[in-house]
Amino acid sequence: MPNYRRLVTTILALGIVSLVGCGQTQTNETTESAQSADSNVSENQLDVVVSIPPQKYFVERIGGEYVNVTVMLPPGASPATYEPKPQQLQNLADAEAYARIQVPFENAWWERIRSANPEMKVVDLTEGVNRMPMAAEHSHPGEEHHHHSDADEHQHDQEASSQTETVANPDPHIWLSPPLVKEQAQTIYAALVELDPSRQQIYQENLNAFIADLEQLDQDIQQTLSGVENRTFMVFHPAWGYFARAYNLEMVPIEVGGNEPSAAEMSKLISKAKADNIQIIFAQPQFSTKDAKTIANEIGGEVILLDPLAEDWMSNMSKVSNTFKDVMGDPTALLVVTPHLMAVISK
Repeated sequence: MPNYRRLVTTILALGIVSLVGCGQTQTNETTESAQSADSNVSENQLDVVVSIPPQKYFVERIGGEYVNVTVMLPPGASPATYEPKPQQLQNLADAEAYARIQVPFENAWWERIRSANPEMKVVDLTEGVNRMPMAAEHSHPGEEHHHHSDADEHQHDQEASSQTETVANPDPHIWLSPPLVKEQAQTIYAALVELDPSRQQIYQENLNAFIADLEQLDQDIQQTLSGVENRTFMVFHPAWGYFARAYNLEMVPIEVGGNEPSAAEMSKLISKAKADNIQIIFAQPQFSTKDAKTIANEIGGEVILLDPLAEDWMSNMSKVSNTFKDVMGDPTALLVVTPHLMAVISK
C-alpha cells in the first residue's frame, strides 16, 4: 500500500511538472511572438528627424506606427539659440528623412546637419506656404488678416500653394496656424509615400483623418473667437502672426530687429503697465521669466505660462484660442504677447 501511494504521488508530481513546463513553453512562445512583432514594426519604421516638437506630432499623425520621430530641440530649449549636440549630429547618419521648418537654430546649423547624412531626404515644410516677413513695426488694421468666409479660405489656400514668394527674414512660426498646418501635412504625406510607397493607403487614411481634425479645430477656434470684439493684440516677439492672419486678428509688434528690451525699455514697460492697468503677464517656458516676474511684481499682477512649442499640438492650440478669448473677450482690453511677457492692457 505505501508503494502504491508513492507511485501515485510520483505520477501526480510528474504531471504537475509537465503542466508547468507546458505553461512556461506557451508563455515563452507568446513573449517571443510579441517581441518578434515589435521587432518587425521597429525594423519597418522610417527614421525621421524634426526640429521642434509640434512637427513630431504632425509626422506621427500621418506616419502612425510606421515612423520613428526624433526631435532635435530638447524640452525647455529655445529654437532661436539652441546648438545641436555632437551626438545628435552623429545620430543623423541613421535618418531617412529630415523635416525642415526653418527655425533659426536649424538654419544656422543646416550645412552641418545636411553634411551629417547627405543621403537623407530633406522635407521642407515651408514648401508651398506663403510666408510673411517677421513683423518689425506696427501693422495697421486690415493688413495681413484672414477672414474665414468660404471664399477667403479658398483664396488663402491658393495663396499658400500657388503664390509662394521669397521674403526677407521670413516668419518661421508656420506651425501656429491650423490652415497652414494642412499644407504642411500634405508635404509630409508626399514624402512618406515617396520613401515607403507600399503603405500609401495607410498614410492616405491617416492624412484624411488629420485634415478632418484640423478643419474641426479651425472651426472651433473661429467659434471661440467669434464673439471677441477687440481683435487687436500687441506683440513683443511676433510669434503669433500667422494665427492672427488666420483668425482676423491684428498683431501689433513691440520688438524691433529681434532685440529684447534694454533696461531703459523695461523701465518704460513697467511704467506703461502701471499706467494702463495690466492685470496678467504670460511667459514662455523656453525663456527666462525674470522680466515677466519683474513687471508682475511691480504691477501686483501674476505670470501665466503659454507654450507655442508643446508637442501635444492639437489640444495646445485649443488652449491658446481659449486663452485669447478669455483675455481679449473684454472689448476694453488690449492683449500683449511676448516670449518673455504677454499682458492684458486696458485702454
